[in-house]
Amino acid sequence: AALLRQRARSGGAEAVWRAQRRQRSTFDVVVVGAGIVGLASARELVSRHPSLAFAVLEKEQELAHHQSGHNSGVIHSGIYYTPGSLKAKLCVEGAALCYEYCDQKGIPYKQCGKLIVAVEQDEIPRLKALYKRGLQNNVPGLKLIGTKEIQAKEPFCRGLMALDSPYTGIVNYKQVAQAYAADFQEAGGTIFTDFEVTNMEMAKESSSESEDGLKYPVIVRNSKGEEIYCRHIVTCAGLYSDRLSEISGCSSEPRIVPFRGDYLVLKPEKSYMVKGNIYPVPNPRFPFLGFHFTPRMDGSVWLGPNAVLAFKREGYKSFDFNTGDFLDAVSYSGLWKLVLRNVSYGVNEMYRACFLSAQVKQLQKFIPEVTVNDVLRGPSGVRAQALDSDGNLVDDFVFDGGSGDIGSRILHVRNAPSPAATSSLAIAKMIADEVKQRFEL
Repeated sequence: AALLRQRARSGGAEAVWRAQRRQRSTFDVVVVGAGIVGLASARELVSRHPSLAFAVLEKEQELAHHQSGHNSGVIHSGIYYTPGSLKAKLCVEGAALCYEYCDQKGIPYKQCGKLIVAVEQDEIPRLKALYKRGLQNNVPGLKLIGTKEIQAKEPFCRGLMALDSPYTGIVNYKQVAQAYAADFQEAGGTIFTDFEVTNMEMAKESSSESEDGLKYPVIVRNSKGEEIYCRHIVTCAGLYSDRLSEISGCSSEPRIVPFRGDYLVLKPEKSYMVKGNIYPVPNPRFPFLGFHFTPRMDGSVWLGPNAVLAFKREGYKSFDFNTGDFLDAVSYSGLWKLVLRNVSYGVNEMYRACFLSAQVKQLQKFIPEVTVNDVLRGPSGVRAQALDSDGNLVDDFVFDGGSGDIGSRILHVRNAPSPAATSSLAIAKMIADEVKQRFEL
């Protein structure tokens, strides 16, 4: 301190501070975003390249605070996804890795299974098509069952036919993400919380910065003006993935449009009515899966969610509003094209969001005994839905970079929707492969 005061009198304090700051904050690869995908990727990268320096930057003060901490907790088996797609491949691989990791770390989970239940005759062909798709995706243990077998597994559930997926499970993904973070730090990685990235630029190779400017040419700056120097960046920013891409000079497409999903919760004394996951047969005319029953690790049962446009990217309450987020969404032509194609669906979702009885009516198709008196309003999550300019939901994972000095040093995880949590360890392997190839690590 005395030395710094002496240097300050001669005008050298700032130069000393900058040198110390750069010495503390130079990394080979920086991962932006401490959700489950970012932490899994950082963990995989440091395990493959132990001689390099890695950091994770997170704008919140805690890890896995948004999508990773607000999801249903389901370990998906890989039934729904188009054969050959990244979703299908990574989900099946990721589920196996997730169970193995939880066993290694002693993280509790339950392999409680899932029934996808047809309650109408016209749903049966779609259910059988799902069964074939699941077989193509190599999902283990799938079988079609009838009414008696449905009731043997779920005594309160009614249905004509169901697809039984015994491999589906539940886990607390925030706990999994925190275990990834611990692995990363134990391997020498550094995590910066409360570091909201607002700018990325190339370092100027002036005399005072020449050493870092050559070896660590990218400056990542936060909202407080703090700087971190690095060679390469991987962004896993979820709800802000498009904005980080724009900051770095890369493409703004696909755009993120936030959709809030509100859950109901069965009252504790009624939780006995649900043993495993109960899902509807998805309707290809509508963009989301529909209401389902989801048991949780704490013994509660979540019901839902609905899907309504969120007026704030991290708005978990009905009246949360952010002017910039709202204008971003409603000024995007892709959103209006999506809305116009799904007017009736959107109106019904908004109606159900307002009236508890309308949501319960959906649930009674599967468990007739559920009444309005059996449920409470529960938590909400916000889905980072990637949307293209034609109004199409981007269904698969999207990874890209850019051109130019900064763009060529960045890999953006642009779209990592459900089942990203299930797939996180498999996604991390793919990202690590891509990083090695792009950046020649």
